[in-house]
Formats: sequence, C-alpha cells, structure tokens
Amino acid sequence: MRLRYIVTILLTALCCNVAFAQSENAEQTSIEQTLAEKSATEQTLAEAPAKKEIVKTGYNFGPLPAVAFDADKGFQLGALLNIYDFGDGSTYPNTRQHWYFEASFFTKGSQLFVVSYDNRFLISGVRWSSTITLTNDKAMDFYGFNGYMSYYDHEKVALGKEKKNHDNYIYTPKYRVNRLALLFKTDFVGNIWNNKLFWEAGYHLSYIKQGYKDKQALNLDKINKNKEDYKMFPADEPTVFDMYRQWGIISEDEAWGGLNSTVRVGLLFDTRDKEGAPSRGVWAEAHAMLAPGWLGTTNPYYRYSATFRHYVPIVKNDILTFAYRLNYEGTFGKSAPYYILPYITVMGPSYDRDGMGGYRTIRGLMRNRVQGLDVASYNAELRWRFVNFTLWKQNIAFGLNLFSDGTMVTRNYDMSFRGEEQHRAAYDAYMAASGNRTDDRPHITVGGGLRFIMNQNFIVAFEYGLPLSKFSSDPFIKNQDGNGAFYINTGYLF
Repeated sequence: MRLRYIVTILLTALCCNVAFAQSENAEQTSIEQTLAEKSATEQTLAEAPAKKEIVKTGYNFGPLPAVAFDADKGFQLGALLNIYDFGDGSTYPNTRQHWYFEASFFTKGSQLFVVSYDNRFLISGVRWSSTITLTNDKAMDFYGFNGYMSYYDHEKVALGKEKKNHDNYIYTPKYRVNRLALLFKTDFVGNIWNNKLFWEAGYHLSYIKQGYKDKQALNLDKINKNKEDYKMFPADEPTVFDMYRQWGIISEDEAWGGLNSTVRVGLLFDTRDKEGAPSRGVWAEAHAMLAPGWLGTTNPYYRYSATFRHYVPIVKNDILTFAYRLNYEGTFGKSAPYYILPYITVMGPSYDRDGMGGYRTIRGLMRNRVQGLDVASYNAELRWRFVNFTLWKQNIAFGLNLFSDGTMVTRNYDMSFRGEEQHRAAYDAYMAASGNRTDDRPHITVGGGLRFIMNQNFIVAFEYGLPLSKFSSDPFIKNQDGNGAFYINTGYLF
C-alpha cells in the first residue's frame, strides 16, 4: 500500500513536470560551430529514430518533488530542478548547458544537497562541469573491508527487526557510522581527435567527517529515539567501526576523516549516439587521482580507475539495446585512507557515488558492502523501449530492463590485528565467523525494472535487485549481501 502511494505521487509529479515544461524557440545566432561540432550534429541526425521526434529547442524547466525510495536510505522527500538548454536544437538530444539542483531528506536519516552545472560552449572547444554536494548520513552503512572477509551477522539483524521479540535489541546500528561529506569538483574535457578521443583534467576537493562527537560511531540518542527499552541499541555494544579501531585495522589518524585535495587527469573515448539514454557506441575512460600532502590532503593517497561501457543495438531506433559496463578501481602503493574507498571515480558532468553496493553501483547489494584497495565490477543489462509517443509537446517513452551486476575485491585492505592484546580474542572470533577467509569472491545480483523517459534526458527508474548469495549453499556466503533491494530513482545506471 505504501509503495502504491509513493508511485502515485511520483507519477503525479511527472505529469506536472510534463505540463509545466517550457520550450522556448531560440533565435538563430551567428555563432559558428567547429567542424567537430558539425560532425557530431550530423551523426546525431543520421542516427535519429525513423519515427519523427520533436526536436527540443530553447530552455526546458523540470521542477519536480523528489519522491523516491531506496532500500538503503529509505523514502526520499525533497525537491529537484533540472534546467536544460537545447539552444537552436542542433545538439538535441544532448544539451548545450544543464543546471541541476536538489535538496532531499531520507527517512533513514540522510540529507543530500546538490548544485551542478555543465556547459559545452562557454570555453571554446572545452566542456566544463562543476558540482558541489553535501551529504549528511546519520547512519551510513559500514560492513568492513574485503567483502566476504568481513562477517555480516544477518541472523541477529533479522531478530532485532522483530517487533514483538523482547530478547533481541535492534542490531542494524552495528553496521552503521555517522558521516558528513562535503565535495566540490570542477572538470574540463577537451577534444584530442575527431570529437571522439578527449583529454580530461579536474580538481576535486572534499572534506569527510566520520563518526559522531566525543569519538562515537553514532548518535545513539537519535538512533534509539522512540524505541522501547528492550529494542534500544546498547551504548556498550561496539559497532564494526568501533571494533576496527580497537583492533588497529583503522588507525586513529584516519578514523575521523580528513581533507582530500585531489588533481585528476584522464583520457576519454566516446562514440555514444546520445548521453541520456544511449543505444549505440562506446564510452571508455581511464583516470589517475593524485592527492599529495603538499596539496593539503590530510592522509595522502594515489589511485586510478578504468571504465569501459558499450551499447549494442539489437533492434534499431532505440527499441532493444544490450549495454554493459566494466570498472576497475585501484590504488597505487600499499594503502589509502579507508574513508575514500567507498566511492566510484567519476569525471565530467556527474559526481562521485558511493560504492560498491546500491542503486548507482551494484543493484540489490547492500550499500558499501564491498570495499578494498582494488575492486573490480561489472553491470550488464538488456533495455527494451516498448512504447514511444508525444504528449504535450514532450517526447515520452517507457522501457523495461533485465540486469545482472557483480563486484569483487581483487586486492585486500590490510585487516591484520594491530590493536591491544585485550582485544585479540574478539578479533579472532570475528575472523572465524567468516571462515578465516583470505580473499573475496564475486558478489553477483540479478533483477529488472521499468523506466519512464522524457526528451531522452529526464528518466525515472523503478528497479529491484536480488543478490545470488541469498541462495548459496556456502554458510560463509549465504545471506552475506542482504535480501535484495527496491529503488525508485532517476537516470540509467550508465
């Protein structure tokens, strides 16, 4: 019933968005396009669907109540605004510039504020993107490092959720930590060859504060608010974050976060037919992230990433597409501050996302379930756009998709014991619970979903993912990735 209510609100909001979207015909200007821009425009027109589609021009405004659901964060309430500038329509479905504003609040205690701007023409021959985000997670997921090497006590979590069970307190806070993250980035992308190969360069500044005041993992007063005494999470029960500090896995120098001042450089190869919902082409990137101490970074680190995305049209005109993404996040050297591990590296118009686990990374897997020095992942999905039509001068489509996502730690974060001897017994018991594993194994999920697509850019997704570990016969893997997750969110995963 609750889901039906949320879906009704969302669809109503979408109708409002369509009704109030404005399309202003831009006057022709004498601005001369580069040969590369003309080539890109001709390619877009040549690959346009056979069915006539309205070419959007001018500014399109998309105000929308942010009503969504994420199994990891809870129900989302807030507001967002997309402003698309299509100019004279020659770049459609890609925009000339795009503004995005969001203020969201989640029922599981998180807040998210985003201001983002993307421009292709302000600097001649260069795409410029800037974003500032503030995320306040009162209870961010923290399950430890190296995937299956970190034991998740799913049985105690399940017992703690039973409302009439007086013998078991809520156990979910065991795997939570308070986190405040302020991120700013500005990226530049320029053409190297034929408007397909590009250089990337950017500066990323972030401040991450872990834990609550007085060196606590959580604000237990807030966590236990309005709960019966027998359900309250005990103050003397350590969280996984607390235990890792006691065992020396997380040092006190890093435990509470720090400042990250990072230069990013990379190469981009992009032959997509369009950005919002591509149906053909390759989108590949390789990045290096340099965060030295002399640049102001609290705990210096050096990392790299490589991502390959491929869109294969099976039935033309966007009807049926097979798409997949391969990603590798790695570390130069033997260590990196633990609080920068749960991020997927992004340059260009988007911004860094939590990973691995959750809607933007591995659907159906618990958020941040997999963290390590090096992590590999894949996403593969079949996208079927089963209907296209125009309504109120807007291009509308609905699509279905089936997917499989997966990830695995390929190089471990050091989990050796470095604490005081009095804590060794607890450490040994914890490691034994996972079978004293020395490496990770693939975490694989499957699922499907429905998408609403407007003007090739505004996309609302309804998806459900299920981890295959739920059906494993291995007792050290079964139910270690959660029970699955449902999401209502925006955009395609990639």
